[in-house]
Amino acid sequence: MEGGRPMVLPSLSRSPRGARRHLLHAERRLAERYAELVRLAYLVLPASLGRHRRVLAAHSLVQRSLPKAEPAVPAPRSAGADGADPDRSLRVAVVRGALAQCRRPRLWPESARPPRLLVPRLPVVLGLRLAPRSGGAEEMALGQALSDLSAPARAAFVLLRVEGLTADHAHGVLEAAGVDRARVAVREAARLDTSLGAAAASVLTSDEFDACTLRARPTDLVRRRRRTRLAAVAVLAGALTAGGLAAVTHSAPETAGPSATRPRSADLVRVAPGAWADTSRVDFTAWPPRGDRVGDRALLDRALAVWTDPQPGTRVVRAPGTPADPPPRAPQLLFAGSVGGHAVVVFHDGQRLVRYGETGAGERLVLARADNADVTTAGALALDERGGAVRYLLAPWVAESSVRDLSRPDSPARHLAVGRDGVTAPVPRWTGGGCGRRPALQLRSSPAIAEHHAFLLADLGGLTLAHLTYTPLPGHGSPHARQPREATGSAALVAWRQSGCEPGPPGGAGVRAVNAWDFAGQDLPDGGGPAVWTCVRADTWRGPGDITVLLRRPGREARVVTRVRSTAACSRFGQHVVARTSWKSPRGHRYVLAAGSRAVTSLTLTGDVRATRSGPTLAVRAPEDASTRVRGGLASGGGLAEVGSGPSGGTRQ
Repeated sequence: MEGGRPMVLPSLSRSPRGARRHLLHAERRLAERYAELVRLAYLVLPASLGRHRRVLAAHSLVQRSLPKAEPAVPAPRSAGADGADPDRSLRVAVVRGALAQCRRPRLWPESARPPRLLVPRLPVVLGLRLAPRSGGAEEMALGQALSDLSAPARAAFVLLRVEGLTADHAHGVLEAAGVDRARVAVREAARLDTSLGAAAASVLTSDEFDACTLRARPTDLVRRRRRTRLAAVAVLAGALTAGGLAAVTHSAPETAGPSATRPRSADLVRVAPGAWADTSRVDFTAWPPRGDRVGDRALLDRALAVWTDPQPGTRVVRAPGTPADPPPRAPQLLFAGSVGGHAVVVFHDGQRLVRYGETGAGERLVLARADNADVTTAGALALDERGGAVRYLLAPWVAESSVRDLSRPDSPARHLAVGRDGVTAPVPRWTGGGCGRRPALQLRSSPAIAEHHAFLLADLGGLTLAHLTYTPLPGHGSPHARQPREATGSAALVAWRQSGCEPGPPGGAGVRAVNAWDFAGQDLPDGGGPAVWTCVRADTWRGPGDITVLLRRPGREARVVTRVRSTAACSRFGQHVVARTSWKSPRGHRYVLAAGSRAVTSLTLTGDVRATRSGPTLAVRAPEDASTRVRGGLASGGGLAEVGSGPSGGTRQ
């Protein structure tokens, strides 16, 4: 108000010339920021669409955002020095469209596509499946964390982390896109952002979430050919008589059954021997078919039939998070042969490993996820289990193989005999419970590949093996020492001797990798000697990870401090950690011990006993039944709750 009269703001130009100028400007900005806008749409769209549909929907949303773009309006003052965001209208249009595709009518079935996706829109791709390049475990974990958010919160997180907007600016974009509780969505995104840390931004801008850098694969060629023939028969029958059309229509469901789409042994993908030495993708896709029955079509057809349509009596075992669907296309043959007098066949469909076995007790099918494997996690698989021992099939790039007992770090590794087909001699399985023998495969890759090194694989009970790594204390071999390294050195083996004993096999089947991170060292009071705080993290193929925090002392078994399930702690997205435990000193005194990782500069104990200490460790006398909590202060100025109670989530046990 000025002088009691309302102040009139200058209106935006609505003349044809002004609208034309605005449209040209928006078109130029759309072309310049096309890849960023497509990434924004792709990340906001639900992962349940599948990668192919999600890619096409993201491009369609951005290409249709131009007519909806409105003249740039002033953004919150915190958005930038100029006070206006030239891309705000485009962001609003993209977010509005993506959120609209996430909404379903009240009675709409969850398994069906959202109604807006039932109408084809450009671009349309026929005969190909498009998907961004595959990432690693961190990309999978972040994708899972995003899918757990509500659609508005997911949009807010992407606006904050990828687009670099402030909270007020993101709130304004969401409100303009029609989100009713935009402030709640921003707060939900901020909580996830706090738990993941700044590393999430670099992962979100990786190829895993780039819907403009794509891999193209054909659809199921066999099924397509059969559908084409079926369509030709239907057209011919319709041209002859209406009765013929009805007959073809009636028979269509039968031809679409498992027997019609079942791959045949002649269709199996067979990789040439030595292909692994001439590819940049060294994983299961580079394995050639091996075994003495790779030409036994009857065996291969039986295995494919059981996978496609398991009959009653077939034992089917799935690793956690592994679908049991029939093969979507002709799979790759990895092995077919007789092992211990029984037939074994192993397939790979690009996402899963499938092992078929024929024994005196019947047929058995074992499925496990193996997407985004690498030179280590694709280094071996469990081929045959009998009498507490396992024969493994090693990767063709494994040049040396041995067995190491993790319970005896000072003992040398023993040579492991391997046949010409890559099958090993029987190896006792890691059984868990107590501190008995804990065998692990120590393999060395061929010098023919760039990643030539030795690595450890542990059999935790599944078809795939877990890659064991170790992260030492800062200053032990590296000034920062935050990156996991192979667990083949003396310090790593000592850590794994204690870390792999008390907790038992971490995670079990479905575990992709296990890292033992020594995050803090502490001199215990009353002559207790030195101790090391270790966080053992088991990452699964499906994304989530479980941790076990241990207090290790030389010559003693590790003490379990806490276990937390489905958490980001002790990963790239949870690089800071604080833990606490009660401990009795050699003099009989009770203490509360606490420690934090290298970024923790102070620790504050609250509850029945209160204390504050500078530095990453704390030891305070306390009664045995004292109830306490600890919180760490970070060098950045923030705070960090003890593991299991912070914003990173997880279920404490």
